[in-house]
Amino acid sequence: MATVAMRSEVSQFLEGKKGLLIGGQWVDAASGETYETLNPATGEILTRVASAGVEDVDRAVKAARAAFNGPWRKITPAERGKLLWRLADLMEQRADELTELETVDGGKVRRIAGIEVAIAIDHFRYYAGWPTKIEGNTVPVSAPGILNYTLREPVGVCGLIVPWNFPIVMASWKLAPALAAGCTMILKPAGPTPLTALRVGELALEAGFPPGVINIITGPGARVGSALVRHPDVDKIAFTGSTEVGKQIARESVDNVKRISLELGGKSPNIVFPDADLEGAVRGAFNAIFYNQGQVCTAGSRLFAARSIAEELTERLADRARKTTLGNGLDPKVQMGPVVSETQMQTVLGYIESGVREGAKPVSGGKRATGNGLDAGYFVEPTVFSGVVDEMTIAREEIFGPVVVVLPFESLEEVAERANNSPYGLAAGIWTSDISKAHKLASLLKAGTVWINCYNVFDAASPFGGYKQSGYGREHGHAALELYTEVKSVWTKYD
Repeated sequence: MATVAMRSEVSQFLEGKKGLLIGGQWVDAASGETYETLNPATGEILTRVASAGVEDVDRAVKAARAAFNGPWRKITPAERGKLLWRLADLMEQRADELTELETVDGGKVRRIAGIEVAIAIDHFRYYAGWPTKIEGNTVPVSAPGILNYTLREPVGVCGLIVPWNFPIVMASWKLAPALAAGCTMILKPAGPTPLTALRVGELALEAGFPPGVINIITGPGARVGSALVRHPDVDKIAFTGSTEVGKQIARESVDNVKRISLELGGKSPNIVFPDADLEGAVRGAFNAIFYNQGQVCTAGSRLFAARSIAEELTERLADRARKTTLGNGLDPKVQMGPVVSETQMQTVLGYIESGVREGAKPVSGGKRATGNGLDAGYFVEPTVFSGVVDEMTIAREEIFGPVVVVLPFESLEEVAERANNSPYGLAAGIWTSDISKAHKLASLLKAGTVWINCYNVFDAASPFGGYKQSGYGREHGHAALELYTEVKSVWTKYD
């Protein structure tokens, strides 16, 4: 694997001290503890980051409350929009730096990390237009001599907990609408991937956000995330992550009836009919499962193929997987990076072993990738399984790695029933040249997003979220503002 030098500004950032952002100041954790963050491609230490505790969470919540009750409340909607736009401009000016940080911190391919940084910037720009358009209504109530109107007001102090698979994208998905709505917040990035969040925090201060509006707390989720959820002065929690942790957050929020929104796991069906453009479907299926090494909540990990084309589709996809170049994402020749950590690698390999044990056949991949400098990193070969039935563990559980199972089907009604036979309902894909068939199936699928002849297409304006155990609440668009606002009804008797 080629050795690629990092940009000088990235090296300088990594060499600097990484504290907690509380009340507009970078401070040490109260305990003085730090932890290492590693490059998944090499296993090398990138830097050390402050490891917060319960006391630090309390300090951050107090800072956020003071800002909400003080300077932030006095800033006009138009000024909020300008601050969001200014932050987007600063991120764009440093896009190469943010891209490289995202690459080395999360094991991404640089080209893909660059796309994700651009998506994050677009998200801030989209929500920069919203503060002046958050409106109430006048309501034609039936009571005589009464004027009734509604106001949309910010929910207050928000705890934003984001995962390690898309650090800067997920942070923007929560920060941007919360800021547009007028909330203050404590951002908790995932323990393994805190670096772009910390850099965006620096840029937010440079953009002019008042102290305490954006606070950033790094550290272990079990301690820091739980303290945020349980804190009585946090009004709302927005969480993206595993369904298991989402359930725990829901339980912990009950005592203080905290508002929560959850974007959780998935086991998304990707369905290919015999009348589809097969080459386009293969490219789409490859992107659906192997983008970001399969560490995607919407990953098309159940590939339903019409029986007449299942063998050919499987072989074409497996051939593409075999030819994929793995390595350090900073190398422009590399097409796929490592999974995020040794723990995640062992989890994925454990699922692969269970698939083989239960009778599935790996047509490509099936083991840890080694040689050519890969041994020190956390690389898993892109794996395509055939001989799979719906009851197998690899067909039921979210693997969160580069593993796809091919499942033959006979009819539209059959595949709809099988696709829905899952506790998850985040996304689905359909590949066919028959648009009537596509829309019929889309209406039958229990999924928050359905892609037809495409996959993993997102836009800040279009709502995103899941059915069933994939969570509740919708991010993006106008729907996200509903997560961060309260509706107040005002009645006036004038007769």
